[in-house]
Amino acid sequence: MSRLGGKVALVTGGAAGIGRAIVERFVAEGASVVVGDIDEDGLASLASERVAVSRCDVTSEADQAALVRLAGDRFGGLDIGVANAGVGWATKVLDHELSDWQRVIDISLTGVFLTYKHAGRAITVRGGGSLVAMASLNAVQAGRGMAAYCAAKGGVKMLTEVTALELGEAGVRVNAIAPGLVRTTLTDPMWLMPGLVDQHLDNAPLGRWSEPSEIAGVVAFLVSDDASFITGTLQLIDGGCHLNRYPNLFASIPGAAGEPKEHTT
Repeated sequence: MSRLGGKVALVTGGAAGIGRAIVERFVAEGASVVVGDIDEDGLASLASERVAVSRCDVTSEADQAALVRLAGDRFGGLDIGVANAGVGWATKVLDHELSDWQRVIDISLTGVFLTYKHAGRAITVRGGGSLVAMASLNAVQAGRGMAAYCAAKGGVKMLTEVTALELGEAGVRVNAIAPGLVRTTLTDPMWLMPGLVDQHLDNAPLGRWSEPSEIAGVVAFLVSDDASFITGTLQLIDGGCHLNRYPNLFASIPGAAGEPKEHTT
């Protein structure tokens, strides 16, 4: 495939999981890719002639700016930016530590803002292109214990809409994706919580979870010319789970009032 032939893309959180699947799909479709992550071993395993890597903490404006510069230095510019990095923290509102709340907002929302800001500037200079952010089913569906995550992902939805309004005249399309349950090494702990995955499957009309490659396929479509008239949208990729209710996370955690549980996207 060469749908993205000659394009240069940037992907944050691209060393593993959905991010890695996006990188691999972009390369398969002809793009060169700059990948940022804090997982240095994962980055090293991706590096190649068409994949440049750099350690990037998405909460650091300097790191995000450096990632964009790398795209220019290595491949001559930037056409596509994917803000994929995110983290969640499952704690009830009344028990939520401010530091945990801030960590989720900083990574999952402010990190997207910084990617939009710096990648968006470079893409505008290039004459147009595409930005995509990782939102979640939780951008539109609330879940117990998911206050910070839901707030961050809902924020990503609105940030995407505002950025699409502002960059449309520059030829930059901006969209967000909203996966449901995806099986990755980062979500494997969910399979250890009694009944949690079963709740997800009961809520999904298609009766299954998704694979990272399915999410990557939608992202590749959104950044391609096949989606040339799509901007400002939230693309649900959840097997229809938004039609039902979100699982009760705390029913699957022994001692629900105990230690908070972190999960990464």
